Amino acid sequence: MSDADNHQLRVSKIRNGTVIDHLTAGQALNVLAILGIDGSSGDTVSVGMNVPSDRLGAKDILKVEGRELTAAEVDVLSLIAPDATINIVREYDVIDKHRVERTDEVTGVLTCPNPPCITNGDEPVRTRFQVLDAGVRCVYCGTIVHEDLATLINT
Repeated sequence: MSDADNHQLRVSKIRNGTVIDHLTAGQALNVLAILGIDGSSGDTVSVGMNVPSDRLGAKDILKVEGRELTAAEVDVLSLIAPDATINIVREYDVIDKHRVERTDEVTGVLTCPNPPCITNGDEPVRTRFQVLDAGVRCVYCGTIVHEDLATLINT
């Protein structure tokens, strides 16, 4: 069998939902955590990790049936997957395809890890984080987070 004959879909198409493509290899599980997908909600999810890619060498890909990402989810996704492509699928056809754009600020999605921060008190203040080259900074208290942003996602 030639190499050309050996090409096949590793994961089947989805009818309706979101395909998140061109994730950095090894990031799929972090993206699932950011999206709050842990298998308990009944969402059908396909995960491809370290899939060959002409552009990246290796990549991860996620297919989430029956769900389209919110703008806030895409903003947070851009922090750990700046090269990702979002494909919206309806009736097996891609109706919208775009790359994530790294935002300058993320509002209301992350929780500040600094206990005395005003956003963690009784005041009705939505969190706001300035996006840095390597992490985020709380606009209110200045706390900088460089890694593990998935643990800060509001659920």
